[in-house]
Amino acid sequence: MKKIHVVFHDGGGGHRNAAVALQTIADLQGRDWKVELVQFQDLTDRLDVLRKLTGIRIQQQYNIMLQNGWTLGSKYLLRVLQLTIRLFHGPMVRLLEEFWREHPADLLVSVIPHFNRELSESWTAVYPGRPFVTLITDLADYPPRFWIEPIEEQYVIAGTERAVEQARAFGHDNAHIFHVSGMILRPDFYAEEVVDRVALRKEMGLRPDLPTAIVLFGGHGSKVMLDLTERLNTADLPLQLMLICGRNEELAAKFRGRKWDMPVQVVGFTKEIHKLMCAADFLIGKPGPGSIAEAMVRKLPVLIECNSWTLPQERYNAEWVSEKRVGIVLDSFKEIVEGVRKMLEPSRLAEFRRNVEALDNRAIFEIPEILAKLLGESRESTERTAAPPMHLNAPA
Repeated sequence: MKKIHVVFHDGGGGHRNAAVALQTIADLQGRDWKVELVQFQDLTDRLDVLRKLTGIRIQQQYNIMLQNGWTLGSKYLLRVLQLTIRLFHGPMVRLLEEFWREHPADLLVSVIPHFNRELSESWTAVYPGRPFVTLITDLADYPPRFWIEPIEEQYVIAGTERAVEQARAFGHDNAHIFHVSGMILRPDFYAEEVVDRVALRKEMGLRPDLPTAIVLFGGHGSKVMLDLTERLNTADLPLQLMLICGRNEELAAKFRGRKWDMPVQVVGFTKEIHKLMCAADFLIGKPGPGSIAEAMVRKLPVLIECNSWTLPQERYNAEWVSEKRVGIVLDSFKEIVEGVRKMLEPSRLAEFRRNVEALDNRAIFEIPEILAKLLGESRESTERTAAPPMHLNAPA
């Protein structure tokens, strides 16, 4: 049995989701692999300078920043973080080498940015010749020193042509770059399930006849949701909202404590976003790669914003949405009422739906084949496990 380490952290939900998706699909396909998830923050806590100064982990600070919308100037904070990483490069590499020696594996996969130089250098020092793979969970890199490093030991799995071009620009050859058809998502999003949209809306206390938006700002929600809901509430639009507050119980309580003129359903933390999306007509949210990719697989156009407050690594996502014509990009959610009016225009919404329908993200089934190749498994053995189970053949 081959052993694979997948390194993730909880700065945002997409990295953990990618790691869990890999572990889940390997199990569903009956791969002869032991996929172990390695929480990077737990591994490197002793070097977390910000935690020593504030008592809060780096990943927690990141999530607090997102919840409160404190993202203006994040480009400069990002560069400060990268400088700090470089200052601690030597101690971090030694710490990682110690862990790899105590926990051997045949392949290392990283689904996190910033630390791929340290991961690659430490892994190669302990296990020269064993592959190190960076699975990019953004639609594009944000160079320098974000996802892709100018090191020949790094294999790169990229979900867009833009990310592939960036990898080539860093000097990686075709043997080290794998272009898949989109972002990796949990297999749940591909499950064949017959969902009655009308019944689901009734079950949630929503009207079956009204256009419905699912409002999603990550696993910790955002106070931006409150402002845009208030604007839509006074606009007299034919609309109802599913408000996904995630782990932000304070935000959920504020929504539940208000009387709204429009139908709203407040949802806390859930693992059934894939099901709730079946009740929606489109998505309103930040331009995060995960929520956009989930919406595309569930055939939902998106309504997002992009401005100086948007995280720098997510700005290309808005470009992608505009280029593919799969949604509307606002300069600010202060324009949310006009944005929804445009989204609800029948001809525009129909065009967006056609363009979304044309996309076919199969990355969750393509990536295990890539890893099998890097592990040196024969084509015959991978063909026996490559086909997804019958209940995972296509999106609902």
